[in-house]
Amino acid sequence: MSPLTSPLHERHAAAGAKFADFGGWSMPIEYAGGGVLAEHTSVREGVGLFDVSHLGTATVRGPGAAAYVNACLTNDLGKIGPGQAQYTLCCVADGQPDAGGVVDDLIVYLHGPDDVLLVPNAANAADVLARLAADAPAGVTVTDRHTEVAVLALQGPRSAEVLAAVGLPGGLDYMSFAETPGTGGDEVTVCRTGYTGEHGYELLVAADRAGRLWDALLAAGAPEQIRPCGLGARDTLRTEMGYPLHGHELARDITPNQARSGWAVGWQKEAFWGREALQAEKAAGPARRLWGLQAPGRGIPRPGMAVLDGDGARIGEVTSGTFSPTLRTGIALALLDTTSGVAEGSEVSVDVRGRPQPVVVRRPPFVESHVR
Repeated sequence: MSPLTSPLHERHAAAGAKFADFGGWSMPIEYAGGGVLAEHTSVREGVGLFDVSHLGTATVRGPGAAAYVNACLTNDLGKIGPGQAQYTLCCVADGQPDAGGVVDDLIVYLHGPDDVLLVPNAANAADVLARLAADAPAGVTVTDRHTEVAVLALQGPRSAEVLAAVGLPGGLDYMSFAETPGTGGDEVTVCRTGYTGEHGYELLVAADRAGRLWDALLAAGAPEQIRPCGLGARDTLRTEMGYPLHGHELARDITPNQARSGWAVGWQKEAFWGREALQAEKAAGPARRLWGLQAPGRGIPRPGMAVLDGDGARIGEVTSGTFSPTLRTGIALALLDTTSGVAEGSEVSVDVRGRPQPVVVRRPPFVESHVR
């Protein structure tokens, strides 16, 4: 089956983008004229524009839709109000294999008690929506809008100035959103969030209007030296922040407790999928926990590499690893056994093709966050 493409695909190709598969979508990984390092720096120091239309979009609507979603996903929607968004997790339900493991992480946009928008990851969108549809009460409808809606991410310390230049609201509180007319009167949902650790926004617009918004943002951002950015830079940016990526730091065999994502669990809620398994694991203590690793030398830890203690015994595995353009060294995220006794500052090593590469255990983020 041919991969799906973004409504902006032709624009990316014209800009010299290199493409890669992301959850069945052909998406730009980097652009000609700088590549990942330049795009990463643009976001940290100025502003960058990403196409993340591979992310899923779906609506859950009907009487009590928000309450239903709240009884399924981990975080507590009761803590936010209409016009706010929330990071949450879809976990495997109790009584199923891998109960408490993470099916996906996603953002919930709360429009009202009967209207919720979900933004899951591309590869898992169909699974999440199928689980929600299977248990939906009468009158509640789950609708896949994946190909109807484009998602752009405008990220960096100069992002608010670019939004203002195209007439979109930038003065939003963190994790708040607004629906507003954009370029040419097109309705745009602007949310003050992102996946880079910088001040930024995610913009949802009808797929057939995405090109006009993309062009307007690049034109308005020219004085700020805006760059189109691919998913390669998105990965280096999120790794510097210690943000999890499903399939790496989150998975059906990795729980929120292990991934240090317990902050996105409404432990006091009466119900959510995987509640009993997660509470039991939390009480007993998880067998492994996510840590950061920083290489003092030139080596770069890569996913799947074994992490070794001082005696050469395996104590965990690298889940994500890359060169940090900000720190100019190798960094990684890794799941380490809790019985190993590692703590922040511990010196361990990564097995790089049979040779131990020294690394220091750190608690992410590796660089300062500016999201708020």
